[in-house]
Amino acid sequence: MTTKQLQEEILTLKKKNDVVILAHYYQPIEIQEIADFLGDSLGLSRTAKEKVNSEYIIFAGVDFMAETASILNPNKHVLIPNPESCCPMAAFLTPEMVRQFKEIHPSLPTIVYVNSTAAVKAEADICCTSANAVKIVEKISHEFDVNSVLFGPDANLADYAEQISKIKTIKMPDEGHCYVHSQITIEDIKAVKEKYPKAKLIVHPECIRQVRDLSDYVGSTTRMYNYVKENSAKINEFIIGTEVGLLERLIQDFPDKNFNLAKEKLVCYNMKKHNLELIKYLLENLDDKAFEVKVPPEIANKAIKPIEKMLEFS
Repeated sequence: MTTKQLQEEILTLKKKNDVVILAHYYQPIEIQEIADFLGDSLGLSRTAKEKVNSEYIIFAGVDFMAETASILNPNKHVLIPNPESCCPMAAFLTPEMVRQFKEIHPSLPTIVYVNSTAAVKAEADICCTSANAVKIVEKISHEFDVNSVLFGPDANLADYAEQISKIKTIKMPDEGHCYVHSQITIEDIKAVKEKYPKAKLIVHPECIRQVRDLSDYVGSTTRMYNYVKENSAKINEFIIGTEVGLLERLIQDFPDKNFNLAKEKLVCYNMKKHNLELIKYLLENLDDKAFEVKVPPEIANKAIKPIEKMLEFS
């Protein structure tokens, strides 16, 4: 069966069973093409809460994203095509670690990136995404009347929020990072800019500060996409400093522009664990509990508060 035939079967099953498919920009392009909603963490969080009316949601992303969708939709069935699709960044921070940081800094608000487990979110005052991290740091520090915040697990995003907001972010922990974005080095950027001197460099805030400082634009995946869209009339060439899935989306949507990755092999292998065959299986077996993401009520009831506060502040 060809990819096109498989996609057509999925679209038929999806319509027949009234299932909504959410997909992150880092998904393989063939999955992006059959999704009802495509976006980054913030956009998909909002979609899960505000726009999904079906009983079943298939979430093509990593596990924390499906957890968030489940927390926001406790009466719906949230399914993940491959339950082994996890986020290594989330493993840097545990609930115990958050509690230890809070004991040391009892007066400071706790911000956790959505790239964290539900149990970690349950310990936070508010969540954030790469799209709203600066705004969240500014608003929650103002609410608590402090000049510092606790922030985890991504130290580079914390550093970016501190750099822009001028509010100190205490990293939980110092070494937390995304293995895709943090691998981009100054040497990579100098080499790719030398190769494509007329291209605009746009990077994700999870990159290290030295890389961000060399870029023309820093933003979340959706903001990177929108930067291209808004500047496509006057810019013909772009260097993309994020996961290859966004590059594939941009090539498809802006075929007359030239796109290049900041370095080779910017691939989130965890995001790529989903495939069309698994999605088709789910559509044929919606009640297979092995693929359903359900957060225990005692955790979900706590975690929903910082998630909803994030949505309120965004």
